[in-house]
Amino acid sequence: MQPFTIVSGSAAPLLAANIDTDVIMPKQFLKGIDRKGLDKGVFFDLRFLESGEPNPGFILNQPAWNEAAFLVVGPNFGCGSSREHAVWGLKQVGIRALIGTSFAGIFYDNCQRNGVLAIQLSDDQLKQIAALTSDPATARISVNLPEQTIELADGNVIAFEIDQLRKQSLLLGLDAIGTTLQRAEQIRQFEALHLAENPWLG
Repeated sequence: MQPFTIVSGSAAPLLAANIDTDVIMPKQFLKGIDRKGLDKGVFFDLRFLESGEPNPGFILNQPAWNEAAFLVVGPNFGCGSSREHAVWGLKQVGIRALIGTSFAGIFYDNCQRNGVLAIQLSDDQLKQIAALTSDPATARISVNLPEQTIELADGNVIAFEIDQLRKQSLLLGLDAIGTTLQRAEQIRQFEALHLAENPWLG
């Protein structure tokens, strides 16, 4: 996975509550045998008109946000089914972090395990970010994971909290397997000791 250290880019506000994984990645895009092409499915019913043309009213189709690195989202983002494809698709369209007040539990875990930083803030902090990022002139922010801060276009800085194990995995670009393999030598030592104490298992 791509490590996350300091990332700057535009932040697109998508503030509706309870945006579920079927909205993020509709079911018709779950048929592939690998992760390729999921960028086409992200917010498909919002991004495109029935004619197949891009919907000019959707935030990610607008010039200021069509290469957004961040989404500023409403409460309970990622609710619904536990499809990991939603996170894979967000990564493929270039989303590095989600900023909101609350996320569905499984979706939140899927984000962190796939290199997407999910930042939880207070209502007041989110309103501050949303107000600025809704204006193309002030939509650019910088997220500093080592310092756990978000720098806004007006110079204000907002601090955020994150579990330290999740933080280290994101900084190093490690998924769950990669994180476990950091302890490979300890695992081998345990296996050897366990087998020595229980030789009938060999």
